[in-house]
Amino acid sequence: MAHDKNISPVDWYVASYLIRFTEINDPNNEDPEEMFISWENTIIVRATNLDEAYDKAIKIALETTEPYLGGPDATPVQWVFEGITELLPIYEELDDGAEIMWAKYRPRKLKNLQKQVRKRNEFRQ
Repeated sequence: MAHDKNISPVDWYVASYLIRFTEINDPNNEDPEEMFISWENTIIVRATNLDEAYDKAIKIALETTEPYLGGPDATPVQWVFEGITELLPIYEELDDGAEIMWAKYRPRKLKNLQKQVRKRNEFRQ
């Protein structure tokens, strides 16, 4: 029997979600042409199937969206959950070297592939 690619045999899934930063009283918050700072966060969730993983990822993401007062002027701000951007089953037990994410790309020139990789010091924040 073939393994279902949508099910994690180890009950772990990797999910990414998108949130954007808003000033609550800004009238342009729903303008599709407006520019926003955004974060894509990647998490792992334990679940028995893709649907449960999706629901858990949304629940976790929504925990980041409580309004608060930001900056020296105590401006009412909020991170707004936009949605799930990626959801993948993890096929291996979590351990050093376990593959948890992958991406397949269309053929590209070598020079463009090489632009995608970064040096060690470029990862420091």
